[in-house]
Amino acid sequence: MTSWSVYLLKCADNSLYCGVTKDIELRLLKHNQGKASKYTRARLPVEMVAVKNNLLKNEAFKLEYRVKRLPAHKKKTALENRTLS
Repeated sequence: MTSWSVYLLKCADNSLYCGVTKDIELRLLKHNQGKASKYTRARLPVEMVAVKNNLLKNEAFKLEYRVKRLPAHKKKTALENRTLS
């Protein structure tokens, strides 16, 4: 079984980007090369600010969906604590 991660990036314009991956190091590299997402490509460089590891695929995508719906000031805490209120 492959482990999935939900991650939060801080972009150069101070906006946040949330995503899902199986390989966190490669995904960060791809984002900073401008090859991972149209959103981050226009806001380089990006840095990792939070990661939630060891999730099943369905857990990861559900968590990503919930995090994306939160206000920016709650996103990092949601991944660190997995509290989604």
